[in-house]
Amino acid sequence: MHRLGLAPLLVLICGTAAADPLPLERGVGLHEWLNWSPLAEDGSYRRPPYTDVTGWLTQYRPLSDWPPGNELERIRDHGFDFVRLTVDPGPLLGSEGAERQQALAVLDEAVRQITAAGLNVVFNFHPNSQVRAFSPQGIEGPVDAPSIGAYRRMVVETAQMLVRVGIDRVAIEPFNEPAYYPCDASGGEDWQQVLTAQINAIRAVSEDITIIATGACGGSVTGLIDVDPTPFDDPAVLYSFHMYEPHSFTHQREEGLWHAGLPWPADRGSPGAVVDFLRSAMVAKGVGPAEQDAMLRSFGGALEDYFAEGWSEAQLQARFDAALGWATEHGIASERLFMGEFGVIALTEDGSAGAFDADRYRYLEAARVQAEKHGIAWSLWEYSNPYGMSFIVPAGHAVPDAGLVKALGLPPALRQEPAHQ
Repeated sequence: MHRLGLAPLLVLICGTAAADPLPLERGVGLHEWLNWSPLAEDGSYRRPPYTDVTGWLTQYRPLSDWPPGNELERIRDHGFDFVRLTVDPGPLLGSEGAERQQALAVLDEAVRQITAAGLNVVFNFHPNSQVRAFSPQGIEGPVDAPSIGAYRRMVVETAQMLVRVGIDRVAIEPFNEPAYYPCDASGGEDWQQVLTAQINAIRAVSEDITIIATGACGGSVTGLIDVDPTPFDDPAVLYSFHMYEPHSFTHQREEGLWHAGLPWPADRGSPGAVVDFLRSAMVAKGVGPAEQDAMLRSFGGALEDYFAEGWSEAQLQARFDAALGWATEHGIASERLFMGEFGVIALTEDGSAGAFDADRYRYLEAARVQAEKHGIAWSLWEYSNPYGMSFIVPAGHAVPDAGLVKALGLPPALRQEPAHQ
């Protein structure tokens, strides 16, 4: 579709960036550290905002579950060369002056801790719904909306901080999974204009800092290929897409329902086998026949569609091919694409949600291999959480998921020291 490219005077003043992008290969998301800034009793952000490493590690498990030592260094030793650090922009958007500088100082220290551990950082603003005014919906709109202007200025101040840390160690990703639906040519120009204005504003701060751009439509391949990079492209811009396709497989979880057990690829199982598994799991939990039938009806459409579409490596490759074709069309090397998130929810203990390990590992290995085949850096979602998409097992002694280590092509898991006493 035709794009209304913005070409602000800023670009003419700054010139074109000539630096190569920050080298990235294998990364993992750190989402539970700085993405949920603690709230005060009145629902506002606590000041100073955010938390420290110990607060992150002990959010869902006791410190005694973690091995002693520096967990950030342990991430490096697992074979990752960077982390995608997700950050709640709310405490910055909800402050100004000295209070904002205080928040930026906390973030500066966090980034420096990671780089001191030998890891590069993709600094990603990742809005959440903790405070309604700063939810994703609250800070989206047309390029001239006040919320967009405030967001752009906040990102500029953050870019200034990151430049001081060192552009040889950090990249900035100003958006995460922007919506701006619908996801086809019937959509408006809003996202193209917002993205262009934001990248040009960052370039006014630094010609060389690596910027990670994303399409709309939830940051999907579909959103990426609807972007026109012409108004802002330079060698230090990478282009992100998230790989959760098909979503019906990667995100088998519906609150209060039983959605689980889809195989990958689809021909590894059948609709009947999935239904049999779910009925067996529900019987074990004491779910009666009538409720079982209702649960299966709620899953039925997704179940039928998944097998009808016959998801396999061929469809997965087609999604990568779409991103690669877009890059070729615009003269962008495949190495400048970035698979910023991919993951699969693991099967829960009661069987109500998630995918079996064997299917999960097959999908993740296939996605990882597709990326690496084209020199595309990737970042797993995520390092540690109790929700089923985690490099570290979700409960008990904090050790890597051994099957996931293998699927990602990482070195065998390190021998773990005894946990904290």
